[in-house]
Amino acid sequence: MTPLLLLNALLLTIGTCGCPLVMRLYFLHGGHRLLSSFLETGGWPINFIPLRITYLDRRSKHGPTTKPILIKSPVFLAATVISLLTGVDDYLNSYGVAKLPVSTSALIIAPSLAYRPIRVPNGGAEVHVVLNQRGFPTDGGGGGPGAPHDRRPAGGESKREYYAGFFLTLLAAALYGFVLPLVELTYKKAKQAVTYTLVLEIQLVMC
Repeated sequence: MTPLLLLNALLLTIGTCGCPLVMRLYFLHGGHRLLSSFLETGGWPINFIPLRITYLDRRSKHGPTTKPILIKSPVFLAATVISLLTGVDDYLNSYGVAKLPVSTSALIIAPSLAYRPIRVPNGGAEVHVVLNQRGFPTDGGGGGPGAPHDRRPAGGESKREYYAGFFLTLLAAALYGFVLPLVELTYKKAKQAVTYTLVLEIQLVMC
């Protein structure tokens, strides 16, 4: 399991760092279609490869009666709702990347992780508390429009488009911070074992 987790972490790191740069280059070199936002979570065909591998591994251990699909209806519906929110978030983020320098959009998006829930012990039970960090992404991204080297639009956009991109990216950061706890809540409330295969199937639905 550890090698698979390390591989996922590596791919996530490469994608998170490379995606804004590649998208910004696309817009700077004449690209104008925000449909590129689909590419941010559009890796669903690739998900079939590890799913096939895990199925064959389970089949070799448990025989031909092995279920090809583990995800149950409630988890499927939850993943569908999260996928819709993620699609909106991708669109907002894509608009921001189209109108802002990468340095500015990255500063705004990065603090969205501050929305992740923390577990606070409460008499032996775990209580999920979502931190209200509304001011954090605002403050973190505040260096964007105010910074001298990022103040002017980098791709010929008007000031109106530039600031629209800034605030929509800020909204994308807040929405993504809301999506992350929803994913964790789905794992917590799933009335089935949260295995590597189940996580891949949830990701498949979301993508």
